[in-house]
Amino acid sequence: MDLQHMIKHLPVKIKKYRPISGGDTNKSFLLESDEGNFFMKTNNVKEFPGMFKDEVKGLKTIAETHKLKTPKIIKVEESANEQYLILELIKKGEPTKQIWENFGESLASMHKIRQPYFGFDSDNYIGRLPQKNTQASTWGKFYAQYHLEPLIKKLVDMNALHSEEVQAAENFYKKIDDIFPHEIPSLVHGDLWGGNFLISDRGEPVVIDPAVYYGHREMDLGMTRLFGGFSTYFYEAYDKAYPLTKGWEERISYTQLYPLLVHSILFGSYYLEEVKNILSEFK
Repeated sequence: MDLQHMIKHLPVKIKKYRPISGGDTNKSFLLESDEGNFFMKTNNVKEFPGMFKDEVKGLKTIAETHKLKTPKIIKVEESANEQYLILELIKKGEPTKQIWENFGESLASMHKIRQPYFGFDSDNYIGRLPQKNTQASTWGKFYAQYHLEPLIKKLVDMNALHSEEVQAAENFYKKIDDIFPHEIPSLVHGDLWGGNFLISDRGEPVVIDPAVYYGHREMDLGMTRLFGGFSTYFYEAYDKAYPLTKGWEERISYTQLYPLLVHSILFGSYYLEEVKNILSEFK
């Protein structure tokens, strides 16, 4: 993609730009203008078809709840073999007890937005892997059939998992609805680890890179615990605003199985061992 040509057609005049770090999937840039700075990322549209359009849909879905802030969307477009997304650049601030509490309360409020089905009205991505969001009437069916099974199969095809783990996974599928408390599907961010939220210089928690669907709300809570970075004030405020069912911390590993499968496919052995440890309980 001709970056200069693309920048000329933006709704704001860009004075200069420079590459910045932005993960392992995208090329990322900081764009500077008299109207503020922006974040841009690009990748190959053939390799990741519709990725940024799906991301925009997720950001808008969250923003329209008026519960959690997301970056303002400037432009999303596909050109030749490339796609790009330009967002408001969030200036980073420092977290405080109050900000963490606001974040917990805001997430709880978003989780109270419900649908009668698990899933979403379209598929999207989690990281750089496609995420199926086919609607289902039960959490057990949705989680097993559309999120876990495709990734288990992929790892089998990669010769990373074998029949013993597949059988354990199938045993787990049958118990999902007994393990998790019955709840109406909640709107979840879907990929809420420490790298996918920011504290703005205005003192607002801002979420990025969503993988939205309507699911069990414990999925978001489990994801926050996978790589750390969330304050105890966050969990206390969440639980006060929308009390969690007793034993949620004992269920964290079951919520983390999905993102650990994703990371096993993308990054390999360390995460694969974690997957095997979880599945060993169901052999």
